[in-house]
Amino acid sequence: MEVKVGTCGWSVKGGKDAYCRTFRTVELQDTFYRLPKPETVERWRANAPEGFEFIVKAWQALTHPTESPTWRRVGGPPRWGRADGFGHLRPTEENFKAWDEVLGICQALKSRIVIIQTPPSFGYSEENVANVRGFIPLVERKGLLLGWEPRGSWSQHPETVASLCQELSLVHVVDPFRRLPSTETNTVYFRLHGIGKGETNYSYRYTNGDLKNLLSIVENQGAREVYVMFNNVTMAEDALKFKNFVRSAHGL
Repeated sequence: MEVKVGTCGWSVKGGKDAYCRTFRTVELQDTFYRLPKPETVERWRANAPEGFEFIVKAWQALTHPTESPTWRRVGGPPRWGRADGFGHLRPTEENFKAWDEVLGICQALKSRIVIIQTPPSFGYSEENVANVRGFIPLVERKGLLLGWEPRGSWSQHPETVASLCQELSLVHVVDPFRRLPSTETNTVYFRLHGIGKGETNYSYRYTNGDLKNLLSIVENQGAREVYVMFNNVTMAEDALKFKNFVRSAHGL
């Protein structure tokens, strides 16, 4: 088993170069809010060390409706297409075009994983199950592995999540302190949002006891590779500490 540790965003003081000296993989948050220009990501790829892995978090145009507050950070949704054509994985012309743009970014970065995070507003319903089934099979993957982090009421319907992940070849992305993946896959992907009530507690700082527990969870996964991506305020510090736990445990 290979354990890959990193953070959700360029979290290390000193910028991208400092991050690349500390970790070997990053989950890009830039690509969620607004897709960077192709020349920008080509520069990221060229400046990164050989073997460094870029994981793309899918653009919110695919998952978050135009009324979502996440759009405020970038001055609003795209100015092309119909407003009701964006988000919630609807099988619309707008979402398919948005996916093609995400795919282009992935190819420029030589990424192999895309993380699709759906918001609580995209909770479990027959309509949303139909959206997932109507959108995911029709997108071109070009060898990409798709991870799905369903937030909201999906957690109350693990059998449906498992069925969709198996049917559509999706990796069920979870926070292991809240739940475990609903299906077994060769790749396991954990996103850690802090321990506490609800889906997130970004201000949480992981203790040594937490990280030892996390290591046990990771080692109990019957997978070829496990990604452990921290997404809290102290993510760089916590991820580095966990990386050292893994090294010690594996004699590295």
